[in-house]
Order: sequence, then C-alpha cells, then structure tokens
Amino acid sequence: MSRSFGVVCTIKMKVLVTGATGFIGGALCARLNEMSDVDVIASVRSPEQVRVPAGQVAVRDLAADTDWRELLQDVDIVVHTAAKVHEADNADSIDEYRQTNVDGTLALARQAASIGVKRFVFLSSVKVNGEATRPGQAYRADDPPAPVDAYGRSKHEAETALQALSEEQPMEVVVIRSPLVYGPGVRANFLALMRWVSRGYPLPLASVHNARSLVALDNLVDLVWTCCIRPEAANEIIMAADGEDVSTAELVRRLGHALGRPARLIACPPKLLLMLAAVAGKAEQANKLLANLQVDIGKTRELLDWAPVTGMEQALQATAQHFVEGQQ
Repeated sequence: MSRSFGVVCTIKMKVLVTGATGFIGGALCARLNEMSDVDVIASVRSPEQVRVPAGQVAVRDLAADTDWRELLQDVDIVVHTAAKVHEADNADSIDEYRQTNVDGTLALARQAASIGVKRFVFLSSVKVNGEATRPGQAYRADDPPAPVDAYGRSKHEAETALQALSEEQPMEVVVIRSPLVYGPGVRANFLALMRWVSRGYPLPLASVHNARSLVALDNLVDLVWTCCIRPEAANEIIMAADGEDVSTAELVRRLGHALGRPARLIACPPKLLLMLAAVAGKAEQANKLLANLQVDIGKTRELLDWAPVTGMEQALQATAQHFVEGQQ
C-alpha cells in the first residue's frame, strides 16, 4: 500500500502521462515516480525532450493518426496533459488547435477505451468557462461554457467529445479545469512578472482591485492524483484553484516579499491601462492583469473531500526561490 497526496492507494496502478516534459506533466511524473505502487509511462513529443526522471519514457506525437495501442497495454489510467497551448498574440486558427487538442485527444481516448483503460483524466482550462467573471460570481463546473478564443473553444470541444465517448464506452472521464498555474519553473506571463518585480521596475497596478484565482503546481498535481483514484470523480467536471483569490496588485506585493524585493507599485486608472494596452496591441495581456477571474472549488472540496495541500504564500516562496536560484 502506498500513501501519497493525502489519499490511500491500495492497488498497484499503471498510469500513462502525456505531455510529460511540460510544466504540469513533468511535476506529475516526478511525484508519481516517488510512489512504489504506481508504474509510470511518460509520453513525450520528440526524442530531444526525453528528460523525465525514472519510469518508462515513450515518444508519441499528439495527432489523429498516432498509434497508442502498444503504450496503452495494461494501463489503468491516462492523464492527458499534452496540448497545443494558448500563447499571447498567437494567430493560429481554430482548425490548428482542433488538430491537436480535439482530434489528437479523441484518438488517444478512443484507443484507451477500446483497450480497457479504466479512467481518462483530461487537463482542460477555465477558459472553457470564459475569460472574466463579474465580482463575486466565480466560475463553477455547471456554468454554461462560454469560451472566447481558439484555445478555449478547442478545449471545450475536446471536453464535449470525451463526455460523449464516456457515454458509449465503460471508460470513465474526468475533466479538470484550472486557471493560471504557478510554481517552481513557471514560464510565460508569470515568469515575466517575477522578472519585473525582481528588477525593481515600477508597475502601474496599485489601483487594480480585481480578484483572480490561481492554482499552485503542488495543489494541481495533488488534485490530479485525487481525480485518478477517487470513485466520486468519475465523469465529473472538476474546478481547480488555491481557494484564495488575490488582486493583481496584491499578487505583485506578495511576489516582492517572496523575492526579497519591495514591489514598486504606482497608481494608474485601470481604464486608462486598458486603453493604452489596446493601442499597443496588448489588450489580451492587460485583461489577464486587470479583469476578475474567480473559480469556485466548492464542488471539488465536497465531492472529493479535497483541500489544497499548500497555501499561496508557501507556493510563492518556492516559486521565487527557484527563480532566484536560476538567476545565479
């Protein structure tokens, strides 16, 4: 018997993790490889990406014509984290996202179902719900989907296809929607924000009083594993978050504290920031900093008897420490 992530697992399992060199997939593989009663198969996109610790590593592309059957032999659970990810200023059409996030995902899921995989855990996105929430009206799992961009629409289409498959086949499907994920090794906008704070750049965010949900990498990995083994998760949509919402200004202050650098915040009306960002072609990035985006994890807590395993302050400290060590 192994005890991990606060949940007891009594049966040895074989788990296939796609996107194993990604931010989430890599952390999940590392954690599962620490468990004596779990065999891990780490799927990566190209041989150059093979740097996953321990376990079996296999090279597969996420495409409609990929043959997964050999890898899926005796697999109990597939955790699908691989995807064509959303990038700022990305002009790719919805069809390009569909090829990977919908067609590639469904090909994997169909083969998994046909070969007897018991559960398929799909890492989706809060972007399926939408881009912003009204104050105090957090997104919930049962809200009508309202994706805005190509990435969000492709994730929604993948969810719909997987749910239809689960009605035709005995394989259970679990969908996990997460907001921005942060932790040691985080990249993209969060990394840029840490760089700005660490260099002492003044940021015009003191007047931003929004509320945004985030999820620490440790919390998301713990929730993924919980969704792998808890019967209650079967065929459910699960929302992920730390359970503590912060304004962008407060996040910058906390990052400054974690980095040992006082945040330099100056006041500027959010409407003016949005206008200037639109002129500069950065409206999308500005919305991520200025809009509300709250996630309700009440169902997650109650259905799975789950709670975040780490607090935001602790997670930010770990994130900042990794960043500082990488600068040395």
